[in-house]
Formats: sequence, C-alpha cells, structure tokens
Amino acid sequence: MLYNLFEFLEQHYQLPGASVFQYTSFRASLAVILSMGFSLVFGKQIISYLRSQQIGESVRDLGLYGQKEKEGTPTMGGLIIIFSTLVPVFLLARLSNIYIILLIVTMVWMGLIGLFDDYIKIFKKNKDGLQGKFKVIGQVLLGAFVGSVLFFHPEVKVRVELIKSGNKIENTTDISQNAGDIKATLTTIPLFKNNEFDYHKIISWMGFESKFTWLIFIPIIIFIITAVSNGANLTDGIDGLAAGISAIIVFALAVFSFVSGNINFASYLNIMYIPNVGEIVVFIFAFLGALIGFLWYNTYPAEIFMGDTGSLTIGAVISVIAVIVRKELLIPLLCGVFFIETLSVIIQVSYFKYSRNRIGTGIRVFKMAPLHHHFQKLGFHESKIVARFWIIGIILAALTIVTLKLR
Repeated sequence: MLYNLFEFLEQHYQLPGASVFQYTSFRASLAVILSMGFSLVFGKQIISYLRSQQIGESVRDLGLYGQKEKEGTPTMGGLIIIFSTLVPVFLLARLSNIYIILLIVTMVWMGLIGLFDDYIKIFKKNKDGLQGKFKVIGQVLLGAFVGSVLFFHPEVKVRVELIKSGNKIENTTDISQNAGDIKATLTTIPLFKNNEFDYHKIISWMGFESKFTWLIFIPIIIFIITAVSNGANLTDGIDGLAAGISAIIVFALAVFSFVSGNINFASYLNIMYIPNVGEIVVFIFAFLGALIGFLWYNTYPAEIFMGDTGSLTIGAVISVIAVIVRKELLIPLLCGVFFIETLSVIIQVSYFKYSRNRIGTGIRVFKMAPLHHHFQKLGFHESKIVARFWIIGIILAALTIVTLKLR
C-alpha cells in the first residue's frame, strides 16, 4: 500500500524522498522495525485477552520438571507472529509480486489449519486436536498449490546465459550482458562447482519432455513443505526453542534471498540470479521481526505459547522461502535442529515397535522424544537446552551461508 502510494507520488508529483521506497533494503529495514514493534506493543494486549478468555494450554503429564506450572499459559500465540508479519507486508511490499503472494497464502493457509487445531484442543477439550491426516491433507494441498505456481506461473524464472558449445546452445546460470530469463526447474546443489541441478533430469532418462517435470517437481515440494512444517511443530516443546531457532533460520534465508535477487551480488558470488525474488526480503524481515518480538514473551518462563497456529505456519513459510530461492537442498543443514528433532521421534517410534515385535518388549533409544525432552529427563534445565540449541542453530546457519562460496 505505502509502496504504491509513494511510487505514485514520485511519478506524478516528484515528492522529495519518495524514491527511497523503491529500495528493498529500506523497506525491509522498516518492516523489521514495524513487525517487532507491533508484536511487542500488541503482544501484551493479545496475551491479556487470551488469558481473560481462559484460552490456556492443557498440559499432558509427561513427568517433566516444571511442566505443571505451565498449565493455563495462553496459547494460540502464533496469531501474534502472523499479524505482526502481515501488517508490514501489506504496507511495504509489492503485493503484485508472485513470490509475495505465495508467502501470504502460505502463512494464512497454515495459520488457519493450526488455529483450527488449537481451537479443538482448547474449546473442545480434545488434547489430540485436529486429526493428523487432516493436517497432512492441508499441507499436501498447500504444497500442490506452491509447486504448481512455481512450475507454471510465467513470472517464475531464472536468468541464464546462452553459451554456444560446438553446434548446440547450452544454458548456464552465469550472469552476463547476454543473459535472458527462462522458465526452468533449476535448484542449487551445495558444495559443488557449477552447482545447478535441473529436476527434469530425474525423468528425462524415461523420455519425458521438460513440460512433464511437474510430475516429479510438485511431489518434491509437497514433501519439503510437509516435512519442515511438522519438524517445526515437533521442535515447539519448550519455551523459546522453536521461535529462536526459526529466527536464526529466517535470517540466513534473508541473506540468500538478498544475494539471489541482486544481480550484482549474484554475479560476484557466481550464483543463480532469480529475477523479482529480492522483494521477498521485505516479507522475510517482517517475519524475522515478528519472531523476535514474540520471543520477548515466549522465552522462559513463557507468558504465551505459539501453539500449532504458530509452529505449523513457521515451518511452512520457511520451507516455501527455501524453495523460492532454490536452496531447498540446504534445508537438512539449515534446519538441522528441526531435522534432528524429527529424526529422534522417528528413531524412537521405529525402534520401539521393532523391539516389541522382535523380543516382546519395546525398547526406547531416548528417555523421551523429541530430543529436547530427552535432555530434560537427563536433568538439564530447559533454558540451558534452548540456549545450546540456539548455538547449534547459529553454527548450522553460518555453515549454510558459507556454501555460497565454498564449492
């Protein structure tokens, strides 16, 4: 809204200073300030309202220290993150940008699914919430939508240089004056020179033309969104863990988005340039500010929990950003904490079932899963667990950013 207003004022009235809104860096800086301020100022009011309506967490007795004290803590705090992100985005971003539209749809869609899940838990007194199959259906529909838009929409392109090799023309993602924008299902393979991979190669050996690449591309997007969304949901188990790790991940994605959407940086780093993707930096910084503002109330001892309204949404948005900037293959490293938490649950459940079928008695690998509960059972205070997981998250984010040049 403000972007269009100042663009109009600059074009028709030459208003001094109006051109500053053309700079993504300025609008991104403003977005993080607005989102952080909104979440800090209105977060307290939202917490008070939720507490007055007795919208509190119903805690299962897992035998963890300090668990019962959390009973009644307001939940659905993901609403703070969602509103604090969307308000600056609607004010400052170019809403006609296809990537901005994708991220808004992702946030609203997964926010509604998480909200419905929390509603069932709180108001219907059903601790299981929305059945898992319905969550997965929602994630699959979102993944199908995102994958279809990224594959079929004419504005989703990458810039390549046409290089003549013998009698044929080859495409590369190097930046040059002869570069052109094309539709391509290219992504980045980290740590390799000339590290672009086309999903079409997965089915090309079967004789399929590139127009049929969606048959493999869309299912991959569905898997990524479902996996990361559920990973964030599993990580949200102790105060400040999911929000803090997510803020670290989002900052790293902001770096990737900025350099991938800036032709000068992309050329210098010799990475894939993605036209129009720089605009999502405004969304990402608004998202980052919302997460930091939410952390003010979510760190130990938490005054509010994000609930599935927040955790499912955060994971989905992170995965869509990674796919947009063609860095989805870096997710296991960048979202390593989510990955480890999910893996601990898979190992725990799988080995318990295996040992029960094999010897009649289920054996647990961890004292409790996800992994953060294992450390709680070992006697670590949750604030120490969170701090150390944050440190691991920072290390993983730094390693991920290093892959920009390390090949």
